Amino acid sequence: MYAIAYKNGRPISRKTACKVLWRMVLAALVVAVPVVTAKAQKGETAVSCTNPYSGAMWQIRIDYDRSTVDSNPARINEATISWRDAKDGWNYTLDRKSGKLTVIVASATGGNFLYDQCKLEN
Repeated sequence: MYAIAYKNGRPISRKTACKVLWRMVLAALVVAVPVVTAKAQKGETAVSCTNPYSGAMWQIRIDYDRSTVDSNPARINEATISWRDAKDGWNYTLDRKSGKLTVIVASATGGNFLYDQCKLEN
């Protein structure tokens, strides 16, 4: 509490210091609660994806324990799963609610976006 006991070189009241500390605690809880309450998935699962234009289908393997997709490191949170494929350099973002897969193909001319659909477990 001593770290917040001064503002602009002047001491602040104990009441004001408690308010500031309480706000900091509440802000930390707002950030921590979604992490604690999120339904964490475990293990590995295969997800089927489809290109809506060509009808081409393929599978991706998501390993929640290792945070990988097809053996590529992934960022997995409650809303999305994002990864970069080491083979082709493409970036992928899978919306966990809708199953929409956005693929960003980088190139010297600005790149392209591809949109596919994946069937996720409920």
